[in-house]
Amino acid sequence: MTDKNSPTALNLPMVDPLPPETQRYFDICVEKLGMVPNVLRANAFDIDKLNAFTGLYNDLMLAPSGLSKLEREMIAVVVSSINRCFYCLVAHGAAVRELSGDPMLGEMLVMNYRVAPLDARQRAMLDFAAKMTTASAEIEESHRQTLREVGFTDRDIWDIANVAGFFNMTNRVASATAMRPNDEYHAQSR
Repeated sequence: MTDKNSPTALNLPMVDPLPPETQRYFDICVEKLGMVPNVLRANAFDIDKLNAFTGLYNDLMLAPSGLSKLEREMIAVVVSSINRCFYCLVAHGAAVRELSGDPMLGEMLVMNYRVAPLDARQRAMLDFAAKMTTASAEIEESHRQTLREVGFTDRDIWDIANVAGFFNMTNRVASATAMRPNDEYHAQSR
């Protein structure tokens, strides 16, 4: 039987007490987000795994890039929509709403990004992320060239591929463990 307070269907208790640096990280989450995201709580059964997850996430989603934070969140939502990952659709849908200031954009990306009012750059980026999600072995130079033609550099293409790849992995883990999004996400930026 799963503990109702567990962020997943697995009973993997968080390390208790958390190491001071992990506790500080969680405190920053509460200060900035009003909560500790369940994905962090789920990984906190093993601090090394949590640190690996947060290190990669923070690098891909927050570090300097030719992609804006909104564009990276848009990729997260489109990949998660294709994979039907409830956790990531709720959490990253909220981020798209917040960063764009447009609740309709967040909903469109969750349901079908092709109906959203996207510019050519965003459309090409999301088409590439979708192709990576559904048929990555079929990606050819012409797909990368399409991204270059709308202004993406090869470094940007690397970032698009890595963000899409990361969410394809995390979507599968979240779905396999029945990870639940924090309730707070549902009402954010609406």
